Amino acid sequence: MVSIPEYYEGKNVLLTGATGFLGKVLLEKLLRSCPKVNSVYVLVRQKAGQTPQERVEEVLSGKLFDRLRDENPDFREKIIAINSELTQPKLALSEEDKEVIIDSTNIIFHCAATVRFNENLRDAVQLNVIATRQLILLAQQMKNLEVFMHVSTAYAYCNRKHIDEVVYPPPVDPKKLIDSLEWMDDGLVNDITPKLIGDRPNTYIYTKALAEYVVQQEGAKLNVAIVRPSIVGASWKEPFPGWIDNFNGPSGLFIAAGKGILRTIRASNNALADLVPVDVVVNMSLAAAWYSGVNRPRNIMVYNCTTGSTNPFHWGEVGMILPVFLNVRINLKEP
Repeated sequence: MVSIPEYYEGKNVLLTGATGFLGKVLLEKLLRSCPKVNSVYVLVRQKAGQTPQERVEEVLSGKLFDRLRDENPDFREKIIAINSELTQPKLALSEEDKEVIIDSTNIIFHCAATVRFNENLRDAVQLNVIATRQLILLAQQMKNLEVFMHVSTAYAYCNRKHIDEVVYPPPVDPKKLIDSLEWMDDGLVNDITPKLIGDRPNTYIYTKALAEYVVQQEGAKLNVAIVRPSIVGASWKEPFPGWIDNFNGPSGLFIAAGKGILRTIRASNNALADLVPVDVVVNMSLAAAWYSGVNRPRNIMVYNCTTGSTNPFHWGEVGMILPVFLNVRINLKEP
C-alpha cells in the first residue's frame, strides 16, 4: 500500500472552505506533508471588495503558514484560486474554470459550511445542503475523480443515544424541503422551523444531517468518505500548538472567562466536553481520502472524529482547570 504522501503525489485537489478555520489547516497540512501534490484548486468568492486571489493571499500570509514558508517557499505556485459562489446556481463558475476543474480534479475536500447555530433555516439549507448537492453534481462530471471527502459533524444525529459510522435516514426528504422553501416567505419559514428541526437543537445540526443524506444518495456512484468531527478546537501539535483564528466554540468560552465576562456556565459536571484539536480532524480527513482512494471500498466510509471514551474530558474538569490557568472561578450550574 502506498503511503499518504505517495498517494497525493501528482494529484490535483479541489478544496472548498479554504478561508475557514478547518480549511486553512487542511490546506497547510496538505502542502507541507505532501509536497509533491500537483495543484490545489480553492473555490473562493469575492468578499468585502477583495478578489478570490486577494482573499487567498491574505490567508497564506498568516502565521499558520510560517512553517510551510520555511520548508517550501514555492508552495504558493500550487494554489489556484477560483472565483465561485456556493450559494449560486452551478456554483457561479465560469465555463473556463468549470472545464479545468472537470478535466483535472482527482480529490475533493468539501469543508465549506455555515457553522452558525442561529442561522435561519433558508440560509442554512442553501449553504449546507443545496451547495453540497451542486458540488456533487459537478463531481459527477469529473473525468478523473478518485475521492469525494465531505466534512460533516458528529452532532448531526445528536438525538440518537448511539451513533454508528453510517448515514441515517434524514428527518425530512431534502428535495421536498428545498422545493417548499422556494415558495415560503421568511415569516412562514421562521414559524415552521421549530417543528421541522424537532428534537435537534439548531438549524446547523439539522441541515448537516440532510447534507449527509444528499451526499449518500446523489453521490452513490462516487467514491465518498465522510468525516464527522465533534467540537473542533485549537491545534494540538501542527503546525504549532494552540493555533486558532476565531472565538467560536470552546475558545470563546475560555476567552470570555479570562476576560472576566463569563462567570457561570450552564452544564452538567459529568457531561462530556468532546473537544478535538483541528489538526487531528485534518489528519483524519487526509488519511480518510487516502484510504478510500487506495482501497476503493464498496460502501461509503464514515468516520466519527471524537474523543468519546478514549480520552474523556468533562465540563466539571473545565471548571477546575480554568481557575488554574486564567485566575478565574467558573461556577457550573446543572441544567
